[in-house]
Amino acid sequence: MNDMLKSNKPCLIYFPSIGNSTLGFITIAESNHNVPFEIKRVYWTYFTPHNVTRGGHAHKNLHQIIFAVSGRIEFSIETLSGEKSHFLLESPDTGLYLPSLTWRDITFSHNAVLLCLASEHYNESDYIRYYSDFKNEFRSQEI
Repeated sequence: MNDMLKSNKPCLIYFPSIGNSTLGFITIAESNHNVPFEIKRVYWTYFTPHNVTRGGHAHKNLHQIIFAVSGRIEFSIETLSGEKSHFLLESPDTGLYLPSLTWRDITFSHNAVLLCLASEHYNESDYIRYYSDFKNEFRSQEI
């Protein structure tokens, strides 16, 4: 498993592609193998206008790996420690690991399809919807 995952920081994970340009490719994600958690939920978003920013939240407990199975998806993220990063997904064999307590803002190309592997079932109370609450959570973690 990727050494970066051991540090519990956002990072890209490269999944092997099997196949060729004549027949096509397959990429496989497996719980607790090349995905560092049990997959409890899978969802995808599509037809998101390219001038719309989505995300604008963090999760208290949820871990995710997110793929751009089509198009380009850009992430601006911030960890509780204040570390900011920018990631670009544009290949279906590369996933972005987002541990819990990672703020994200997401923009899409016009044809982007986002696929998410999530460690938990949907739970509205797991969301941190306001950036000020996210920063307050950080302050409470520091004490």
